Amino acid sequence: MHLKKLFFLIMKIFTSKQIHELDKYTIEHEHIASIDLMERAAATLTQAIMRRWEPTMRIVVLAGPGNNGGDALAVARMLAEKKYEVTAYLFNVKGSLSPDCKANKSRLNDSKYIKRFVEITEEFDPPALDAQTLVVDGLFGSGINKPLGGGFATLVRYVNAAECQVVSIDLPSGLMAEDNTYNISQNIIRADVTLTLQMKKLCMYFADCQQYLGETEVLDIQLSKAWMAHEPAQTTLVERENILSLLRHRNDYAHKGTMGHALIIAGCYGMAGAASLAAKACLRSGVGKVTAHIPQRNYDIMQISVPEAVVQLDKDDHCFSEAVETENYHAVAIGPGLGQRDTTAIALISQIRRTTCPLVLDADALNILGSRRAWLQQLPPNILFTPHPKEFDRLEGSNSSSDYERLARAREMAQRVQGYILLKGHHSALCQPDGSVILNSTGNGGMATAGAGDVLTGVIAGLLARGYSPGAAAIAGAYIHGLAGDMAAEEKGQEGLIASDIMEALPKAFNSLYTKR
Repeated sequence: MHLKKLFFLIMKIFTSKQIHELDKYTIEHEHIASIDLMERAAATLTQAIMRRWEPTMRIVVLAGPGNNGGDALAVARMLAEKKYEVTAYLFNVKGSLSPDCKANKSRLNDSKYIKRFVEITEEFDPPALDAQTLVVDGLFGSGINKPLGGGFATLVRYVNAAECQVVSIDLPSGLMAEDNTYNISQNIIRADVTLTLQMKKLCMYFADCQQYLGETEVLDIQLSKAWMAHEPAQTTLVERENILSLLRHRNDYAHKGTMGHALIIAGCYGMAGAASLAAKACLRSGVGKVTAHIPQRNYDIMQISVPEAVVQLDKDDHCFSEAVETENYHAVAIGPGLGQRDTTAIALISQIRRTTCPLVLDADALNILGSRRAWLQQLPPNILFTPHPKEFDRLEGSNSSSDYERLARAREMAQRVQGYILLKGHHSALCQPDGSVILNSTGNGGMATAGAGDVLTGVIAGLLARGYSPGAAAIAGAYIHGLAGDMAAEEKGQEGLIASDIMEALPKAFNSLYTKR
């Protein structure tokens, strides 16, 4: 059973096509006319704008010919009624407006409050956009499927070059809801604020799209909850309630022998810190026992830094050189600070072949496979990878042009190898063997620090050893790791955060989940 079926309530991330169907369903089944639904959305947008900007701001509304433009025209009317100075431009260069946009054009024409309303059919003489101007961007929403060109591209560049502030309705014009791999960056509005309707779109979870979005606020416009509950989604966002449903509670009569035994194979000479962080994080995740397999020259460091760990020495002074028996372990993690020597590479594939318990690969273990991609055919099912973007690109064998493309390739690889790929980032994405994707919702920019990934590997290894399934260990581990990072940042700030801070905050993170509220 894939993991998302275990979650009763989970935030779904629908495609633009599904969102269109959601609008249609709401209109048909909740007995509301489309123009009235637009009016409801516009009222919500207007209130959000009024909370942020005073009537002293000069408002310039840019409306396109579709329903996004209809929203913008309705917002222009409502802001004018609230004593804002509003100038609205409707771009109707092809002489074709959506019915609701046409209706709101008529309503705006009848308004006695609007300062100026111009319908553009040919040439456009743009207004001055200074620092005291707020542009309401309602040119295009989530329905576009190709880059903007021609006059609209010129208009977008004009707005982006101005000193004005910009608030975009639903999405910045020119930004596609999902795939922007082949989009043209300079032809996308760069908003200060994006007021997105009902739910975030997939692109809003990608790092390479943040430059267009500014601050994002989700506005509930009361679309059909029944449809959203019933409709499946390929991508979902995990939240606290979902993690609570996965947690395995510690028995009062538990002892170290019943809480799992994890093996961490990590840390070539000079990288002992990676092995130390992973081992200590594994222990902090509630596992009964951790054995750290390390080269001989790291012995003193490990014994001193993690006295709770059992140390197993490799025969080599400097690196992992020979596979070990794993029948006495409940999970194995390989990779943090491992190094990429040929000797280590041979030992790695030998270890993968002989390991029968759950296995998580990170860091140099992935880099070794990336340089020997034929070995991917030898992987056991349900293996778990935890790559950061560049590690995944090496593993997959090509450089992804966008975050969407990388996620799509990770989904395909997870299906092909019938394993789990936790693609690390601000919203780490768990790609599952069935093609579904679960995004994490915790974490912060302060966690962009060396060793943070080693801590995550240790957490996941600990959960695997305790009996969590690979999918549950991956998403729960990512969530708890991010939660610990959030707690550490709250105490120490993001700028000074280091991996040890995240590791030390793990008990607090676990405790906050086990404590009822």
